[in-house]
Amino acid sequence: MLEFENLSKTYHGAKGDVCALQSVSFAVSGGAFVAVRGPSGCGKSTLLLAAGGLLAPTEGRVRVAGRDVYGLTGEARARFRAETIGFVFQQFHLLPYLTVLDNVLAPAWAVNRPGLPERARSLVAQLGLEPRINHVPSELSTGERQRVAMARALLHEPKVLLADEPTGNLDEKNAEIVLGYIADFAKAGGAVLLVTHDPAAARYADTSIHLDAGRIIRGEGSAETS
Repeated sequence: MLEFENLSKTYHGAKGDVCALQSVSFAVSGGAFVAVRGPSGCGKSTLLLAAGGLLAPTEGRVRVAGRDVYGLTGEARARFRAETIGFVFQQFHLLPYLTVLDNVLAPAWAVNRPGLPERARSLVAQLGLEPRINHVPSELSTGERQRVAMARALLHEPKVLLADEPTGNLDEKNAEIVLGYIADFAKAGGAVLLVTHDPAAARYADTSIHLDAGRIIRGEGSAETS
């Protein structure tokens, strides 16, 4: 479902080049939950952005559901990303002036299809947010905001879910709730790539990949790595 083939990324700056990823190769199949761990600056976020079609690699390929993401035009890539990939971030990125329901429906602005309002309401209910459906983010708890972000990520029934430190701002109870939903997505056949510093979050994954200085130094579990 998600494949990295000899992925490398170099940033060019006034103080010289920085190699964030070096020949990274592994695959995440449908139904797999893979955690990526490593120290700050090891390339985790670069890997996630590349996976989501948001940052073109210097070398190598990223395939999602069999498609070469960076072989698509910018417009086609944006549409494919909206239809196929869900994102959950540490900072939530909710629109402050929209209600819970309208935040969940925000991806429909990019790709609309019949039945999305009904699906949005169903997700709001599944994630225990129905009493808050007409509230704006400032009226929600931190855990509720992350659940809104989760519902938004799932609106288009993506094949791949990318999560960047999704529990970084949550207490233990809310972290368990969010990680449980992510694990359920994988159990239903989706592919999950989770970037985290938190060993407790990584324990929800069936595979852990460790990055250091842009390279895979250890893989544990069933992911195909090299």
